[in-house]
Amino acid sequence: MLNTSNPTINNQAGFTLMEVLIALLILSIGLLGLASLQTNGLRSNQMASMRTTATQLANDIADRMRANPTGVDAQRYVIATSDADPVIPVGETCEGTTCTSTQMATYDLAQWRGAVRALPGGTSAIVRTVTGTVVTHTITVFWDEYRQGISGTNCGPDPTVDLRCISLTL
Repeated sequence: MLNTSNPTINNQAGFTLMEVLIALLILSIGLLGLASLQTNGLRSNQMASMRTTATQLANDIADRMRANPTGVDAQRYVIATSDADPVIPVGETCEGTTCTSTQMATYDLAQWRGAVRALPGGTSAIVRTVTGTVVTHTITVFWDEYRQGISGTNCGPDPTVDLRCISLTL
């Protein structure tokens, strides 16, 4: 039963339309922030995945080079970014058969370059440097981390013009 004798008692029950709209606005802003956080998290995860892949690929060819020292000494693993991908002749898979060091190097580089091409804009290079009696090889994997269509050969701090790269020196 309603109390009509005291006019100061408010008989209002429930929410006003204004309260509902403000609550909806606050909820919408929170959801937009959560969506932005999710997008940034996915982008960072994908970049980390590409860096991990590039590191694994650099270590893969380093292991292949260690397994074929004769091919390394003959400079069969030196390849520039502009060089065409090596082609494996038909029947020379070097799996289950005996190959020469040159055939093994060609096979290794062809497989490795194919795997590097799986990265966006992926390319690679192996440079041999001789300093006195010390011979080193620098393996570099390049890719377009931000997927902007960059097709250079430089690693640098500006992601709008430079490729991301990972280098490994043996």
